Amino acid sequence: MKLTILGCYAATPRTFTNPTSQILEIKNRIFLIDCAEGTQVQLRKNKIRFSKINHIFISHLHGDHFFGLIGLVSTFTLLNRTTDLHIYGPKGIQEIIKLQLRLSNSWTNYGLFFHELESNESEVIFEDEKVLVKTIPLKHRVYTNGFLFQEKAAPRKLNLDAVQNYEIDTCYYQKIKNGKDITLEDGRVIENDKLTFDPIPAKNYAFCSDTAYNETMIPIIENIDVLYHESTFLQSEENLAKKTLHSTAKEAATIALKSNAKQLILGHYSTRYENIDLFREEAATIFPEVLLADDGKSFEF
Repeated sequence: MKLTILGCYAATPRTFTNPTSQILEIKNRIFLIDCAEGTQVQLRKNKIRFSKINHIFISHLHGDHFFGLIGLVSTFTLLNRTTDLHIYGPKGIQEIIKLQLRLSNSWTNYGLFFHELESNESEVIFEDEKVLVKTIPLKHRVYTNGFLFQEKAAPRKLNLDAVQNYEIDTCYYQKIKNGKDITLEDGRVIENDKLTFDPIPAKNYAFCSDTAYNETMIPIIENIDVLYHESTFLQSEENLAKKTLHSTAKEAATIALKSNAKQLILGHYSTRYENIDLFREEAATIFPEVLLADDGKSFEF
């Protein structure tokens, strides 16, 4: 599982920082999460292939999270894209994008499908044979969701030496990988753990931005492998966090601690701060496993 941060700062783009956008590579899928201004430039800088992006998840309709979307949709057309593109986001996102396409007479030459969200409960919004994606309802000034990306459990790994030793026919191999015991012709039952190895454990990733401190998300992200949680402010500006419905680094760390996360990544920093190391220092007083997002930075888990 690889996470590439395209942008992780709040509010406005600057010459050296970008607002929120990131790429998650999981089970050979590439998901784009939020799409602020400058996203397609950052995609090129980080050598992410545009053609591999088939699913885009937009957390909410504040500009620093989706103003780059219409540009990317249009660029896909210029690149002669033919593959369908699916966009998941709050109700209204279809109207915004289609209005811009209609008024500029710039309709796509590929299938463009919108999956609009309005539920205040967590729901499955994407699923295939390897990955499942759920919403994480957040608490912000407009309707906002985070996203939980979960790998599905892989089949068990076949122990070829063992199955050949028992002279088991290849037609039973899939059954064995699915965790089933095998009965031999002489009546002996061979337990599955003697014929297989444990698979690599499934991983999961939670993206939570933007939100005020919100303990209602904890049951959804409990025991998460990697939690990205916004930390717009330091605790010294707690009053601003409450006023704007954002979180402090300390509050993000508290959520990580209470949800039993294995790893916390901080991001969505206010540009008022010159040194983002202060966010890690503050969070580490509550939760030790803290990483800092930064533009162009990648994490592999």
